[in-house]
Amino acid sequence: MHIILVSDRLATARTITLSWRHLIFAVGLLFASVLTLSSLFSYVTVRHAAEIRLPFLQNLLRAVNAEETQRSKDFVRENLNAMAVKLGEMQAQLLRLDTIGERLAGMAGVKPQDLKAMESKVDGRGGPLILPQAVSPGDLQKAVDALARQVEAKSDALSLIESQLLEERIRKSLLPTSLPVAVQWNASAYGWRMDPFTGERAMHEGVDFVATTGTAIHAAAAGVVTTSEHHPQYGNLIEIDHGKELTTRYAHASRLLVKPGQLVKRGQKIAEVGTTGRSTGPHLHFEVRVRGIAQNPDRFLRMAQSTQTAQVGTKAAPHRH
Repeated sequence: MHIILVSDRLATARTITLSWRHLIFAVGLLFASVLTLSSLFSYVTVRHAAEIRLPFLQNLLRAVNAEETQRSKDFVRENLNAMAVKLGEMQAQLLRLDTIGERLAGMAGVKPQDLKAMESKVDGRGGPLILPQAVSPGDLQKAVDALARQVEAKSDALSLIESQLLEERIRKSLLPTSLPVAVQWNASAYGWRMDPFTGERAMHEGVDFVATTGTAIHAAAAGVVTTSEHHPQYGNLIEIDHGKELTTRYAHASRLLVKPGQLVKRGQKIAEVGTTGRSTGPHLHFEVRVRGIAQNPDRFLRMAQSTQTAQVGTKAAPHRH
């Protein structure tokens, strides 16, 4: 390549010859200059940008850490609140179990002080010492849930036992197993006998309690009064329905103290002994009927007599110190 230089200062024109080497050198020099300037510009730009953006990044990182910490605190607080609610429910269930236990103890004849003594009794315990390991919140929650299930299962079991005992207690209270009059009843037993009026063989569908006029007559079991009126043969008669088609009759009373439809308790005074109706003297004629058919009251009355004797014996037993 030839370059001709023309100038007023030069007397003659000059010619410069450029080879490929000169051209390549010029291009390389230009590329090196551009690369140097680009690197210098990038360094200056990045340095100033870092100085500008570093506080912003630090503030952003602090905000993220604070938010994460707050989330952790909220999570722990929610778990603690849930566990506190669960513990409160378990405490309420334990109080309910204590109440049910006291009622069951009363039904079973166990005194409250004896029950507390059994609960506070410390038995022999021992074994190697193994220190507990750190428990995670998840494991603690599982333990609380397992304990809650055990408490609920015990509560259901005690409730079932209580309902069964209560049902048995109600069933027994509806059976005529209490003496209507506090005297012996074998004056005239249940079954075939010689009728005191006709002298002929006749069926006696109850038992007689000989007692003076005005002696209290008590309900042999709880129930509802269905009859309280004068009957031509029974005299002043009371009939009580005890459920399941079981009824009792109290005849020849001198005075009636209850009315039809009235609910009476076991042992409640309902009438007084007399000699009304078909009677030869003051006494109570007592009957037990199932589906209207007379039953022998003897087995019920013997059960009542044995229970009464056991209660008297318990009260009279001396205390040992």
